Amino acid sequence: MKRSYAQVASSTLSVVLLLASGAVQAVRAQRLFSRESDSVSPEIEKMYERGLAWLVKNQQNDGQWTGSHGADPGVVGLGVLAMLAHGEDPDYGLYSGPIRKGLDYILKSADANTGYIGSSMYNHGFATLALAEAYGMTQDQRLGKALEKAVGLILAAQTENPTGAWRYSPTSRDADTTVSGAVLVGLFAARNAGVGVPDAAVDRALDFYRRCQGGDGGFGYTGAGGSNMARTAIGTLVLALGRQTDSAEFKAALRYLRQRLFLMEANYPYYYLYYASQALFQGSTEAWEEWNAFNVRSLQTMQNPDGSWAGPHGAVFSTAAALLSLAVNYRFLPIYER
Repeated sequence: MKRSYAQVASSTLSVVLLLASGAVQAVRAQRLFSRESDSVSPEIEKMYERGLAWLVKNQQNDGQWTGSHGADPGVVGLGVLAMLAHGEDPDYGLYSGPIRKGLDYILKSADANTGYIGSSMYNHGFATLALAEAYGMTQDQRLGKALEKAVGLILAAQTENPTGAWRYSPTSRDADTTVSGAVLVGLFAARNAGVGVPDAAVDRALDFYRRCQGGDGGFGYTGAGGSNMARTAIGTLVLALGRQTDSAEFKAALRYLRQRLFLMEANYPYYYLYYASQALFQGSTEAWEEWNAFNVRSLQTMQNPDGSWAGPHGAVFSTAAALLSLAVNYRFLPIYER
């Protein structure tokens, strides 16, 4: 019987976890980039391959997945990102078909006039991130046009929102740190891919995060206070991607995470893992290495025999997020670079 992340965490807090070093397995010919100097342990590669195999096996012909949230274009985007983050090529090789199907589903989910993807800005943000990373690899003009529209909608929604950030709807007049994180990371990825994103838009969004940071360094939901680990991981990441790593706000947020390095978010475990891996990687090599070793061991224990992970938001989201928390070990995607 698979244990929850919290159970795994409590049983291994006092154990120093060291990953066995190993030569990286031969990189497939279809991968876009080669990092021969990097070493990814066989344990990570085996887990990742099993997770990808489950995603491919359970993907529908139209690119979506069944089950809880499997049809959400944002979750489909995370599934696509899990493949891209392993270095898989959208045009060649074993995963090209599943990647293309997922991207086609996202494109079909976008409003032809507004560019709005799905039914919430959560979906829109994650789908925008997937489009940006895929477009940066392929320069596919279909993706590029959809990405430009998606970014345009994000910027228009921010302009109309007094907070300078985002919530569930493009017409929302308030904001929260979780939706805004999905959207803002999508904007950073779009900028990396060559789409114009004004510095003023990024600055306004980061100002919202600063207002949501409490005295403990953690981030609240719609304002300061009530911080938790998932939201603080999001805040730490967006500050890092916004090149604020020398700021007092970033250092306080990173300190909050480091003080709780082996504690796990009970309510949103895989959501936390997805952001924590990136936040710690951006913030501290030492902290990330310690946490990554713990994360690898824990995910090994929790992975189902069929290669998936189970969680409160469905197997597709949980599996994609678990894989993406491991993907920093590969660092194929530009958004995962320091």
